[in-house]
Amino acid sequence: MLNIFLLGIILANVLVSIKGFNDQLFFRKYQFHVGSIRAGEQIRMITSGFLHADEIHLAFNMITLYFFAPIVYGMLGNFSFLLIYLASLVFGSLLTMVFHGNEYSYSAVGASGAVTGIIYSAILLAPDIEIYGFIPGYIFGFIYLLASIYGMKAKRDNIGHTAHFGGAIGGYAITLIKDPALFQNSTSTVVLLAIPIVVLFVMAKTGRL
Repeated sequence: MLNIFLLGIILANVLVSIKGFNDQLFFRKYQFHVGSIRAGEQIRMITSGFLHADEIHLAFNMITLYFFAPIVYGMLGNFSFLLIYLASLVFGSLLTMVFHGNEYSYSAVGASGAVTGIIYSAILLAPDIEIYGFIPGYIFGFIYLLASIYGMKAKRDNIGHTAHFGGAIGGYAITLIKDPALFQNSTSTVVLLAIPIVVLFVMAKTGRL
């Protein structure tokens, strides 16, 4: 039976995204747009996480969420699952503002930050899970975060690498707060996933991003 909280999140994404597909005014009003956010429309930092660019974008995010969410709510409970999802969405938007806050035309949509937070929470809770059937979760997490740093630096595509990274940080931090025993029980995974986070902020501090 599908978890009611997971079902609610998926339905919200589907309904809001479909509205956006068919109503460009609605889409533009609620997408992530730096200029509008700096003008006072901070609600976009949340609403943009329920809009998607197209059906494939929506399906990819929701299918990914469907597979990883049960680990999180199964081990931490429904409230923590919802908290991690929403907080990761906000973390993704906040980090995007930190790195793109002076790019007034920068825009983005998608639940990727929130979904990435759930992925990293699941990896922390169950590091032996396999991504795509053969990649250990902790290895995937490490590589993904490093790839996100590269994408942020290269700026060669339209992928919201910064939101992904912010979501990962949110999922990572809140999961450790909720289950501090992971520091002792999964020390290697905790350390491994922390390395790219440290690298990111060192690069930002030294002006290399």
